[in-house]
Amino acid sequence: MESKLTKSPMRLPKKFNIGLIGFLVILGWFIIAFMIIPNLEILKTVFFSDSGFSSETIGKIFNSDRAMRGIKNSFLLAFTLTITTSVVGILEVLFLDYFKIKGKWFLTLCYMIPLIFGGIMLANGYLFTYGSRGFVTKFLVELFPNLPVDWFSGYGAVLFLMTFACTTNYMIFFRNSFKSIDYQTIEAAKGLGASNFTVLIKVVLPALKPILLTCIILLFQTGLMAMSAPLMVGGQEFETISPLILTFTERPTSRALAAVLSLFLGLFQLVLLFVIQRNEKKGNYLSVSKVKTRIQPMKINSKIWNAFAHVLAYVFALINLLPLVVVALFSFTNFQTISTRNLTLSSFSLQNYVQILTDSSAYRPFVTSVVYSAIAAIVAVVLMTIAARIVFKYRNRSTELLELLLHIPWVLPGLMFALGLVLSYSKPKWIIFNQPLTGTLVIMLVAYIVVMLPNTFRFLKASYFSVDQNLEDAAKNLGAKPIYSFVKIVLPIILPTVLAMLAINFNGKLGDYDLSVFLYNPAAKPVGVVIRSNSNPEAGIEGIAVNFVYSVLLMIINALVFFFVYADGKERIASLFKRKKEIKQ
Repeated sequence: MESKLTKSPMRLPKKFNIGLIGFLVILGWFIIAFMIIPNLEILKTVFFSDSGFSSETIGKIFNSDRAMRGIKNSFLLAFTLTITTSVVGILEVLFLDYFKIKGKWFLTLCYMIPLIFGGIMLANGYLFTYGSRGFVTKFLVELFPNLPVDWFSGYGAVLFLMTFACTTNYMIFFRNSFKSIDYQTIEAAKGLGASNFTVLIKVVLPALKPILLTCIILLFQTGLMAMSAPLMVGGQEFETISPLILTFTERPTSRALAAVLSLFLGLFQLVLLFVIQRNEKKGNYLSVSKVKTRIQPMKINSKIWNAFAHVLAYVFALINLLPLVVVALFSFTNFQTISTRNLTLSSFSLQNYVQILTDSSAYRPFVTSVVYSAIAAIVAVVLMTIAARIVFKYRNRSTELLELLLHIPWVLPGLMFALGLVLSYSKPKWIIFNQPLTGTLVIMLVAYIVVMLPNTFRFLKASYFSVDQNLEDAAKNLGAKPIYSFVKIVLPIILPTVLAMLAINFNGKLGDYDLSVFLYNPAAKPVGVVIRSNSNPEAGIEGIAVNFVYSVLLMIINALVFFFVYADGKERIASLFKRKKEIKQ
């Protein structure tokens, strides 16, 4: 729809709008101060020293065995993750929508778990389930006394954890595309004598090539920039780039090395974006159904393969389900049970929840994350609602430049941007009114807002295309002012997208660790950083118990957001009450 619209030649407001100019000045200052200067500071740190241009820092990276090992490990993880996750993700979609597998409602719920139980929470759940003090490890050691207690660590553990944690793209994007395939094409192939396997390989997967390539590229990017999993279960023998950047950033004398590594990630991010754009320009190969004929699940004729498919489907489900169940169950147990892992009926109590809800030091990190996420989500949505309106209404080179600048956080990785903020504003600078930002309460909020901007802008700009311009013109002809027309006509139409972006942004940063760990103030630790600290052995049983409660509370919030935003929760609840009312009548 967007491509059909023609650009009007340099449409500008007929008269100066003080409010509009003021907003653009503030937005321009924000972009220069927090999106351009930090990234330029990275380049300056890498290529310039006190004596001028220098490549000495880059040379140090190539001469560092630890850094080169981290780069090698990151590429190894990225390459293998694309293979393992693609296999698991595609099989999960096939088990749900292509093959007749019993218990699909259960499988669907289990396969959706990474959507609400991910990031640092999931890594913590795997650590307690499979780690050296884990629930499963204790069980396995009793069966196999010679099994090392640290068996779940290193490259294999990171790959296993991330394989099942990163299937979300397949469950959302790949599955949606899969459902749009023209089923008549599949029936035609079967009518010509093709087997289920042949139809899958020759018809279904080629039709999904664009979305499949996009998922693979995003997976490669995720593996390359992985932070939580390598940090928590990778151990010393499997260190990747992102934890190395964090380590170097914590040492002021090594921040130049961190800058080189983050620049390396940024350059590779640009390469990946170039590949994605080339992939998109090749066109849409998807054979979208023109009729309302949904794909019909097929029965696997071979009894052996049918049994194998059922076993594999439920193994995948249990792998997703086990860490969540363990975390939820042990969050209701006392310290002794958590310590011994001996779960009995008498073990259950509300002790951990009472502690979190009554002890200010325990619930403060949770409140901190809620406040930061809420403020950042509101500011990002308000800014982008106005910016998208300006870009949509006034189409000219200036708005094209504004749109391009708002996509900077999409192009460069978050770690590079976070390090750039630290390097740029550790000392007072005129552009931020001679106030140092590094170590303050503000810098993490700024970072949250910046990384939210590109996605928020994209979705809100798209929502403006659903507004009928004739309605605005009619209001204008009746004498309505622009602000009145926007509030009464435009805003109600785009409100669902506005609310959805508020929810998604809030949800996305509630348990954040990767960005927060670079920028948080010790006086206001976010919950993601606290969960990571509590997962260390020195934190003791109390730390583990607190992590369980944090994880359960975060899961509940994520599930509610997912239910209302993605699963039409509001409509389902209204429909439920309507049916009950009809039954009573």
